[in-house]
Amino acid sequence: MPFPLPSRQSKPRTTGLTHVLDQGLGPAEISSLLAVAGSHIDLVRLGYGSAMVTDDLSGKLAHYRDGGVTVMVGGTLTELAWRHGRIEELCDWLSGHDIEHVEVSAGVVPIPPDDKHELIARLARDFTVYAEVGEKDSEAILAPYRWVQLIRGALEAGAELVVCEGRATGTAGLYRADGELRTGLIDEIVHEIDLAKLVFEAPRKDQQSWLINRFGGEVNLGNVPPHEVISLASLRLGLRADTLASFHPPR
Repeated sequence: MPFPLPSRQSKPRTTGLTHVLDQGLGPAEISSLLAVAGSHIDLVRLGYGSAMVTDDLSGKLAHYRDGGVTVMVGGTLTELAWRHGRIEELCDWLSGHDIEHVEVSAGVVPIPPDDKHELIARLARDFTVYAEVGEKDSEAILAPYRWVQLIRGALEAGAELVVCEGRATGTAGLYRADGELRTGLIDEIVHEIDLAKLVFEAPRKDQQSWLINRFGGEVNLGNVPPHEVISLASLRLGLRADTLASFHPPR
């Protein structure tokens, strides 16, 4: 190594997690991604309910497992299972595919908080649960204190981590409709909640850069597009102009 780089946990990591959003990658794309970026990917989320319409889902899951990458299904499946009163059937389906991670959200189906916490507790008996908090509507504003309440409730119910909503576009939840970060909201959340328990959805480079410059390279980030994994790994180590000064002080 021609110069020092910041220390970084190797897999399996407990901080500095990178969650990638898979919206329909095929076997060749997965193999290519893992060949160059597998060491940087901690978890792949199969977006929304896409797992239900993926041909040879078992084969796809095997590609990720062979590459040492955990797979989680999107919260849309839990929302739909709750709406149809078929949570146990969802559990059977997850177990049948050896999927151990599941997201619980209420972004489209308005699951009351108490019901959502019960759902988290039920699923946490058999799976690792990541709970999502935040609005998917870019015009909806959830007060910071309410974010904190919902995050605490999800963790107390049994969620391993809480995913702070940003959508795949980075235009809702933590962000304004134009993608600008709600910096005051983020700072208030982190002031009240252990940073290691949070995953910030951050699909855009400017969002990733701000979060890394603010909280360091070990911040957990999600909804990362597959083609941005190497870029994000570079940002975490100050290997891009956007974060260089945070990790490499002047001579």
